[in-house]
Amino acid sequence: MSEPPFAHIGAHLDDGVRIAAIRPVLLSAPYADPDSLEVRLALPTGWRTTGLVEVTLDDGTTGLGEGYLAVFAPQVFVSTVDLIAPCLVGRPAGDLAGRYRDMVLATGYWSLQGAARHVVSAVEAALVDALGKRAGVPAYELLGGCRTDRIRLYASGGDSTSPSAMSAEIAAVAALGIDTFKIRARGHEADKAVWTLEHAAAHGIGVAVDMAQNLEDPGQSVADTTAFLDAVRTGTRWPVRFLEEPLGPARAAAYPALRRSAGCPVAGGETVTTAQELLARMASGYYDMVQPDATVVGGLRQTLAVFAGAAEHGVEAVVHCWGSAVCQAANYHAAFAGGGRLAEWPMPRYPLRSELLVEPFRLEDGCLLAPQAPGLGVRLTPETERRYACREDAVYRCATTVPPAAAGRWRTG
Repeated sequence: MSEPPFAHIGAHLDDGVRIAAIRPVLLSAPYADPDSLEVRLALPTGWRTTGLVEVTLDDGTTGLGEGYLAVFAPQVFVSTVDLIAPCLVGRPAGDLAGRYRDMVLATGYWSLQGAARHVVSAVEAALVDALGKRAGVPAYELLGGCRTDRIRLYASGGDSTSPSAMSAEIAAVAALGIDTFKIRARGHEADKAVWTLEHAAAHGIGVAVDMAQNLEDPGQSVADTTAFLDAVRTGTRWPVRFLEEPLGPARAAAYPALRRSAGCPVAGGETVTTAQELLARMASGYYDMVQPDATVVGGLRQTLAVFAGAAEHGVEAVVHCWGSAVCQAANYHAAFAGGGRLAEWPMPRYPLRSELLVEPFRLEDGCLLAPQAPGLGVRLTPETERRYACREDAVYRCATTVPPAAAGRWRTG
């Protein structure tokens, strides 16, 4: 695979230290609230699994990375880490470009796009974390330095199934000083979007809508999406801040047409597993906002390649972060190095978003301040592994059907 823009950054950080060991770690923890539709449909036990990779260097320094795959297929994640590890142990840790090529060679024939890319992401992030800790500097310093000192956040949640629960979410967003709240509303839930737009506006908060079509096949059409937007505009004067993943994978080529008719920014890209594909999509006019995820797209350096392509094509790069604190940290460090202006802040309760941090993320006036801890600012202790030991029943179920909305539940007035 050819190296995309930004690939030179952090390519040779330290040629002296070598990789001594690589191991997969699965953790499970309680997730969100029972009122969440995501929990009801996909996580009926109320527990969610995170997959980490721990890399140990030959001087004893350890680093952590995360691959989003483990949420859905934890044992596939473990098996793929175990498959890749022998290709890397004993090799120079600081040659990130070389180790990336090693992993692509080991997995590319059967998973150049897809599951193995999540594992590549986790190993690369763990190497960056370990090298940053070894150097005593935040990870973004290894990736060309910090190009901004703060990034505005949008709050991400909004999958409540009742007005009372959604009101509590809006209050939590307001308490953080964040002024954009992204909710989940499918094509038949225009009334939910209208209700939330109206009630959030009372707190000075705008609303974005994730239509959750990234797993639907064939998913909504352009006509379906514009009908949803027309219904929302009929119900409220408040605009949709942006519309995320409104088309399913089989209809992705229709994004340019949708952008011409939507009347609001269109966002997507969180499930795309290579920088090259996202670069091609941006060149073809798919998005106003592209959403790479460092736990999916191949790691921090591949995320930076997306930032570089976004700047070239006049698209805003906004990192997607829906995993644990390790996922958040990897994406945020890439965003600080890439000059990001907006990033996702996940709202659902999940202890692994705090337990794995060396120090809390710093928020001020709805913005994230640049982290100061070495590496990614994350750690894994034996106590955390014991407390959040993996549960076999904490597997995300994708093959579900969204129930129709209850009539009148979201009626405004």
